[in-house]
Amino acid sequence: MNTTKFRRTALSTAILLASAGSITQLHAAESSTEKSMIKDVEVIQVTGMLGSLSKSAQMKRTGTGVVDAISAEDIGKFPDANLAESLQRITGVSIDRTNNEGNGVTVRGFGPDFNLVTLNGRQMPNSSALQSEGIDRSFNFNEISSDAVSAVEVFKTGRADLDSGGIGAVIDIQTAKPFDYDGFKATASVKAVVDTTVDNVTPEFSGMISNTFLDDTFGILVAASYAELNSESKRIGTQSGWNTNFPAQVAGNIDKSNINTALNPDKTTWGVNTVDSDYSHNERTRTNAQVALQWAPTDTIVASVEYFLSRLERSNSMTRSSFWFDNIETGTADANGTIINPARENDELNFWAWEYNFETKNDSLGLNIEWMATDSLTFTLDAHDSTSHSNPGAQPAESIANMKNPGQLVDISADFTSDMPMVGYDASALPGGDPYARENIVGDIYQRRGYEIENNIQQVALGGTWQSNGDAALEAIHFGVQNTVYTVDTTLREEANWNVSGMDLSELDMTLVPGEIGFQQHIDYSAVQFFDLLDNQNLLNDPTLKTNGMEEDTIAVYLAVDFITEIYDMTFIANLGVRYEDTDVTSYSVVPPVVGFNWITDLEMSEYVLPDTPNVSSNLSGDYTSTLPSVNLSLQVTNDLITRFSYSKTLSRSTIDAMFPATSLNDHFSTGPFRASQGNPGLLPYLADNFDFSLEYYYAEGSYASIGYFSKDVDNYIGTGEEDRVINGVNGPLTNPSINPRGICPSGSNSDPDPDCLSQPQDPAIIWTVTTPINQDSTTVDGWELNIQNIFGDTGFGAIANYTIVNTADEYDPYSLDNQFAITGLSDTANLVGFYENESFEIRVAYNWRDDFLLLAGSSPVFTEAYSQIDISASYDINDSVSIFIDGLNITEEDTRRHSRFSNQIVDFEQYGARYNVGVRAVF
Repeated sequence: MNTTKFRRTALSTAILLASAGSITQLHAAESSTEKSMIKDVEVIQVTGMLGSLSKSAQMKRTGTGVVDAISAEDIGKFPDANLAESLQRITGVSIDRTNNEGNGVTVRGFGPDFNLVTLNGRQMPNSSALQSEGIDRSFNFNEISSDAVSAVEVFKTGRADLDSGGIGAVIDIQTAKPFDYDGFKATASVKAVVDTTVDNVTPEFSGMISNTFLDDTFGILVAASYAELNSESKRIGTQSGWNTNFPAQVAGNIDKSNINTALNPDKTTWGVNTVDSDYSHNERTRTNAQVALQWAPTDTIVASVEYFLSRLERSNSMTRSSFWFDNIETGTADANGTIINPARENDELNFWAWEYNFETKNDSLGLNIEWMATDSLTFTLDAHDSTSHSNPGAQPAESIANMKNPGQLVDISADFTSDMPMVGYDASALPGGDPYARENIVGDIYQRRGYEIENNIQQVALGGTWQSNGDAALEAIHFGVQNTVYTVDTTLREEANWNVSGMDLSELDMTLVPGEIGFQQHIDYSAVQFFDLLDNQNLLNDPTLKTNGMEEDTIAVYLAVDFITEIYDMTFIANLGVRYEDTDVTSYSVVPPVVGFNWITDLEMSEYVLPDTPNVSSNLSGDYTSTLPSVNLSLQVTNDLITRFSYSKTLSRSTIDAMFPATSLNDHFSTGPFRASQGNPGLLPYLADNFDFSLEYYYAEGSYASIGYFSKDVDNYIGTGEEDRVINGVNGPLTNPSINPRGICPSGSNSDPDPDCLSQPQDPAIIWTVTTPINQDSTTVDGWELNIQNIFGDTGFGAIANYTIVNTADEYDPYSLDNQFAITGLSDTANLVGFYENESFEIRVAYNWRDDFLLLAGSSPVFTEAYSQIDISASYDINDSVSIFIDGLNITEEDTRRHSRFSNQIVDFEQYGARYNVGVRAVF
């Protein structure tokens, strides 16, 4: 038997296609078109956009259940420079963006935490050094270049042989391997990246070389890419949410006469904590490398070893003009209850500087062995060890500096009568009346913080497929066992000094530039230089370290069978399976022993820890089992018309930090609120019963229309349990030293506390609102997916249009103050793509739209408003080997806006620019 032919036939059909759920549909194609499976696979030549779309349509047509796919035109030529940007073209898929780049994927309204992303079928870990990004399982698509990706498949329905974890979808990123090509193959690409928000140009390089040797029995592929990206952005917004607990609101100092009591019968009012204007410079450097070795020592064995590396370095320099309403003293509420003109006397302006700087290292080493034991029985052994490590050494990933006007001599106010806020202030009491004069600026506070996270996944899977001879309805039996050990260890570094008003700022470089939204000037300065001055003046405090970790050990077994028969001359295919999983969870926390609080400023009470006191450790555990059946049926009504029905039970697990046992003291301002949180390792996974019905019509090569209905009944939905209670420190209840002031408090600093300003046992005990994640709710999400892909004959023109409708009864009520349950991430989406291609030229214009959606629930919700974007791409083949290209992202420079309960309760308004890639690509 010829080894090369074996790799394309026996293994491709019996193992690879079977494990991808494609074999039964390919048999249907053989029955209906009287072509062999192998011929159906080999005739697809991926050359250009039309070939890529034809291949993607074939992957959808031959998939088990509801499967969508994107295929590269050629290695190094994926439809978009960012994988997430490509995925948003798929019906039902939308994305989240960071710094105007796609990073997280939402499928059918279920966000990144509800979608499992795999690389060549293997679960991939994730980590980030920023507290704001949390510790979750969602995959960051920014970390992988699209240059080495050959295809991405989105499995929207469950299957027994698919890894669990994706209620929305399982998304598999497939990279190239040497046996994918006949002998030698090489590509290279050079790009110049032009972001219109900056004046410089950054480079991107990528290349791949692959070859086979020893009569095509051994192959090696090496790929690498390097990319830099610089951009700038502006933000206008607020911090810490829109709240109801300001003293003025409680005391009745707010004019509530305009409130519409039909909508807001209790005349609840919402006030803002801050108003901000930010300027940011962002830098990102990404390095990817891949080595793949394949060896076929016999006609029945293929062994593969793959190593994948990614390095992502992120830095951000930001300055902010703002002020804080430590207390709104006066104001008027509008019809909804929003305080539209908050004001406060005797305060100050704040001048912030941020510096983000950290690296994430990802490494994955995998082994795969495929063995055809007999003509009908094949086995696959797959094992990998993959790690994501952010911020090695637990260095500060985020450094925050703040300066202010001294003496609380500035009256501050804001105007929220329209969608964009405006600020006002009276600084006449300051010397010279200029709040931006160097003599009217002193140091205020500093903070440094950051996570070191090491996330490791070790998986071993043994699978098998028995293939019948085709004489009976039973076509194949698939079976397997898998062990997944998911381990996360974190160290949180925190350091702060809440009173550095005595620091010498004479050597700090400060530049004045025009301000925004009423800030007459904006002070640009370096957080790095600010911290150098702090260090030289011995104003830096020792950091505190908090460690948390979790291990999740899952044993899974599965069994699935494929049936093929005919009903009234129509090919009927059934894939029936069940997956059983047993999961054990253990978690730990080691945290400093808080004994009370240190009242330093009017607002700030910092945690106080006795020096030389050992940390406090705690451990918790949990376990659960899951039975996940799946039924995937299809009926080939005609050669071109396929109808499908699928039922499956799927699960998604909670975020990692939701399971840490320690109690975190999140908010403890002297005026309140006092909020704390505690994890729960006993959380059960989200469980969903999924139903899918679809009709697909493949009316021409690469052209099809489809309509599908889906419904997901989700149980064990993780919500937030709240409890008001006292929290005990090392020496008893934590108390509030600001209630009955002593001495000259507030005073002192973190490193040199005033004893009068420390918590004493006789002080009133603090009543904390403690939140804990709990399994508390169920919900139903359903919707429709409409899609058409049409290639206009031999003209070279084509178009894609799709629309997704997503519904749920659990929507957020902006007037309710209850701890209400609401589904985040749900929104309708649409895509419209037009393209043209001939022998040497191709162009594509893509429009993407996502309706408004709830980003965060809770007492201070966040809604992301509707967003649309237009991208373009074009290329020209100079000859058979070399082409030039240009890509344009967000060419109309759309903005992103988020608000709280009502439109004028702004949270963020972010301005980005367009981005263009201009380059040359060579294929040999």
